[in-house]
Amino acid sequence: MNLRDSAISASSALRNRPAEVVRNAVLTTFVVVLIAYPALDAQLRLGAMGTMNPILVYTILALGLNIVVGFAGLLDLGYAAFFAIGGYTAAFLTSPVSPLPFHTDFWIALVASWFVAAAFGVILGAPTLRLRGDYLAIVTLAFGEIVPRMFLNLDQWTRGSRGMNPIGRPHVPWVEMSPEGTILVEKELLASDQVFWYYLILAIAAVSVFGVLRLRHSRLGRAWMALREDEIAAASMGVNLVQTKLLAFALGASFSGFAGSLFASMLQFIDPFQFDFSISIMVLSMVILGGMGNVWGVIFGGVVMGLFNLVVAEQAGKWIRGLGQALGAGFLQQVELGSSKFMLYGLALVLLMQLRPEGLFPSRERQAELRQGGEEAAAPERALGEEVAP
Repeated sequence: MNLRDSAISASSALRNRPAEVVRNAVLTTFVVVLIAYPALDAQLRLGAMGTMNPILVYTILALGLNIVVGFAGLLDLGYAAFFAIGGYTAAFLTSPVSPLPFHTDFWIALVASWFVAAAFGVILGAPTLRLRGDYLAIVTLAFGEIVPRMFLNLDQWTRGSRGMNPIGRPHVPWVEMSPEGTILVEKELLASDQVFWYYLILAIAAVSVFGVLRLRHSRLGRAWMALREDEIAAASMGVNLVQTKLLAFALGASFSGFAGSLFASMLQFIDPFQFDFSISIMVLSMVILGGMGNVWGVIFGGVVMGLFNLVVAEQAGKWIRGLGQALGAGFLQQVELGSSKFMLYGLALVLLMQLRPEGLFPSRERQAELRQGGEEAAAPERALGEEVAP
């Protein structure tokens, strides 16, 4: 690198430094607020702990999907299938209505759901090794529709539309006061213990973040990003495409198994109707909103999208009808809550794609790809303009 290139790179780093400082400050504040949220919720009397727990579960889903879509560049539209597999694995292993002749503890079921979902990720990845783009999306969409229908039709095993209830809950250590002093006892985590569930899900999310970050900076993570850029170039550089794709599907699905087992145990009920196509679309939107390939951006996008979907959009439907009543607009008063929710959801996504297509916190590689692609597309037009200019 000559002196001129060094000066250009140094000036570019200085220009990007303020934006990087702001981004790091926002993400640090966001993590601190997540940790302290139960105290803030109690202090401000928000009463939203029951909403934050599902949002964190969906955020774990987004972390897993980011491996498949953000790192490896494989479009997966059936990700909710692995969510269902993880939930039913926990139900089979811990529920008293399970057809299995034995039952295990929640923690064993949690680990088992990780491996079972990873195995089904390999099963999905095996027939899709030669597919990419739209064809891969169609196959994963079909897989996402088949799995819930399978659980619905296997009534003798899964109880079909009746669902499985109850499901094993985790036992956590707890310090209690007694006449003899403080003692450490085993406490069963009830569905009403929202704060305990919050920190349990947050702890598992932290473990997931650590694992995903280690994967991203590993040799396998670099192979995924090479696969995302160009399969032919990656293969010519010695990347094993079969193994790389299978590992992407398996590891991405495994985190969904974590989330499914937590979700089923927290709700104490599971049925096939909880895992429809809208779950896959919402999780994919979380990845795109936060910034594909950026772990911290996906976490931020997951929480923001979850709050918008479960809180803001629900209230917005009531606001729209109230506005229609105030203005005397009959068509606004007749807007149903569900339809207005998805209308606002769609409008928000359209605005995001127009204003910031790379997401709120894109990875440096992804941001460079999009900007470079735009510059390359604009270069021929500039050259043509220069040639025909008088």
